Amino acid sequence: MAEVNQAMAWTFVREVPVPDDIKSILIEGEQAMLAYATVRDTAVVTNKRIIIADKQGLTGKKVEIFSIPFKSIVMYSSENAGNILDFNTEIEIWTYIGSMKLKLKKGVDIRKLDKLIAQGVL
Repeated sequence: MAEVNQAMAWTFVREVPVPDDIKSILIEGEQAMLAYATVRDTAVVTNKRIIIADKQGLTGKKVEIFSIPFKSIVMYSSENAGNILDFNTEIEIWTYIGSMKLKLKKGVDIRKLDKLIAQGVL
């Protein structure tokens, strides 16, 4: 389980438009609500799941898609920056297979993401 947890951590750098390649994998009735740039990847929050496109290799042409359905989330927590030296906020999500961390750089609205996750999970 530790290996899964180590692999499942992303940093959301800034909000971006939803990429066309992600739009093509949405199912009927699914709507993209938010998208984030990560260091090298893209994360999209829909009304049904969190999708993370993980570019691999030197060229980034190989892409692994992680799909975390809201129905698989059993618990989550959000932590906002505590002081001047603490620039990141984070959301930790627990599913049946383990947990993952979504770190948000300064300037990314954690409450906006927190609310979308709550709407999907609750």
